[in-house]
Amino acid sequence: METAYYYLALSGLLTVLLWTPYITARMFIWGIPTFLHNYPEGFPAREPETPLWVERSKRAHLNMIETMPAFIAVVVAAGLMGDSSIAATVGMWAQIFFFARVLHAVVYTLGVPGLRTPVYLVSWASILMIGAHVVL
Repeated sequence: METAYYYLALSGLLTVLLWTPYITARMFIWGIPTFLHNYPEGFPAREPETPLWVERSKRAHLNMIETMPAFIAVVVAAGLMGDSSIAATVGMWAQIFFFARVLHAVVYTLGVPGLRTPVYLVSWASILMIGAHVVL
């Protein structure tokens, strides 16, 4: 389970770091004084316009936040089972989940057509596969 926990930790770090691109962009778009003083005047009705990649980056982060509870649950459940025979398989799927989520964030932010959903589905399938090893 060491590998699974390693990729669980990396996924947690990824979740925390995914806000960096859109928050940094917001800081430059709004200006540092406005950014540091909370919101620009008239926010949210009159928010300064941001490039589309910034909005996509934000949505990639929110999607990761929505997906993490399920990933955490299946990895922790697999670990609590104490079945060492599934550790390598769970670790492999945790690794696939992590790299799929990294790729998802990049593909989503860059707006690469036709790849966002398939890459997301790989991460989703990884959660299902770990869950299947827990319950079956």
